[in-house]
Amino acid sequence: MSQSSMQAAVWYAAKDLRVEQVAVPTINDPHEVKLKVAACGICGSDLHEYAAGPIFIPVGKPHPISGEQAPIIMGHEFAGEVVEIGDKVTRVKVGDRVAIEPILSPNKDGAYQMERYNLTPMLGFHGLSGGGFSEFTVMGEHMVHKLPDELSYEQGALVEPAAVALHAVRQSCLKAGDSAVVFGAGPIGLMTIEALKAAGAAQIYAVEVAPSRKDKAEALGAVVVDPQQVDVVEKLQALSGGGVDVAFEVTGIPAVLNQALHSTHEGGEVVVVSIWEGEASFQPNDLVIKERTMKGIIAYRHVYPAVMALMQRGYFRAEDMVTQRIPLADIVEEGFEALLNDKAQVKIIVTP
Repeated sequence: MSQSSMQAAVWYAAKDLRVEQVAVPTINDPHEVKLKVAACGICGSDLHEYAAGPIFIPVGKPHPISGEQAPIIMGHEFAGEVVEIGDKVTRVKVGDRVAIEPILSPNKDGAYQMERYNLTPMLGFHGLSGGGFSEFTVMGEHMVHKLPDELSYEQGALVEPAAVALHAVRQSCLKAGDSAVVFGAGPIGLMTIEALKAAGAAQIYAVEVAPSRKDKAEALGAVVVDPQQVDVVEKLQALSGGGVDVAFEVTGIPAVLNQALHSTHEGGEVVVVSIWEGEASFQPNDLVIKERTMKGIIAYRHVYPAVMALMQRGYFRAEDMVTQRIPLADIVEEGFEALLNDKAQVKIIVTP
């Protein structure tokens, strides 16, 4: 017997997230897949939406691709089991374990239409328009990736944040043997350290103030610098012998953007990974006179298979990243509020 209602975490407005009974979604397109959610992570962008949204969540008019608008079910870092498929689905079958690539971008016949599909002006995310903090969810088959047998569902829920980090490193100019610094050792920062290791960075530095996150970054192999204790730029310049090759900015804090810029050597590169709530200023001559480069990245594209292959080799391990596991019913207090108030948390996994 298939159930008609389910529990889900629904976003109504900033600071108004409710766990309530909603209708189980149904397949309405031959290229859609219905999933029983097994594990869903809480992301920094979820936290932004909860604390100060809407940012990506469509309010007042539906998202052009999903057709959804607030109130919406949150959750976009998730994995689960395929329980039903549309008539034309070829990528997966019922019973398959899958990780979800939640990007909303123009698609047709089970495939994204743009080569750089993360750069569509209509960019949205399944989970900031219908999502994984629920028992079941439905999405296009172009968004599902079969999980290798040896990867757990929890590991599957980490593919999405790991994809951000791997895309950032792949879009950078970093070569094997180079040095890099990661500003901010939250979940994406820690994943970036892992991606840098996979890419062959010889020295990796991490800038962080929270004690537990400093410990995590150190455990993953980074040399940690605490901006409350030293002048970060001076320290990094000294440690790296004149500046690092690439700096990754993963905090969204204006002052940090400048630190990232000044921590690189002449001709170095800054990759901006964070999503910003406001403006940040820097002196363009710091780019010009040193011939530095600054670039931004959003999300990821064509990188899920690579992430899962690296996971099979022991990168991006759940045991290094997951600090708490909670049931869906407790998501507001034990999940969102905990993350806002407790920097010791890294990745909280929710199970419906």
